[in-house]
Amino acid sequence: MEAEAVNKRIGKKIRDLRHRMDLTQQELADRTELTKGYISQLEHGLVAPSVITLLDLIECLGSTPEEFFHEEEPEMVVFSEEAFFEKIDEAGNSIQWIVPTAQKNRMEPLLVALEPHQRLWEDTPREAEEFGYVLSGRIRLHLGDKQYVVKAGESFYYEVKKNRYIENTTANPAKFLWVSTPPSF
Repeated sequence: MEAEAVNKRIGKKIRDLRHRMDLTQQELADRTELTKGYISQLEHGLVAPSVITLLDLIECLGSTPEEFFHEEEPEMVVFSEEAFFEKIDEAGNSIQWIVPTAQKNRMEPLLVALEPHQRLWEDTPREAEEFGYVLSGRIRLHLGDKQYVVKAGESFYYEVKKNRYIENTTANPAKFLWVSTPPSF
């Protein structure tokens, strides 16, 4: 990163902390034995403080070096198709992780395309809940020894207390949104 950009970021953080503490530039200058003019230049990114001066400013502003330099990663809210992770099995079934960072979240949405006369793996009971919405086609949901047919425009929801799997018993592809909480895939 260019030095000028670093100076501007440091200056903005100092100004933000000063405002949070409800201090004027003069009050901060008095606490740090600097001039009001230097504080102004610093906040505008026109000067670079020495390490000792910066540490003193950070302390006077009620922060720590770790907090001051911690960069928050922007929260991802929208995910494009280019970001999806896809796994295609030997039968051509596709599972897309449509929120690539979902493993760290409390739920994991998948977009599943199930080819005709194919099925997904059988999964065992665990502490979880699963929800699905069939976008196209028709699937057969197997929960223990019970079976449910779910058509396009219908949804399913269950607690994962029994072995389960999903299959497509038709001659047409099926596509459904599948959400698991907590993530398991």
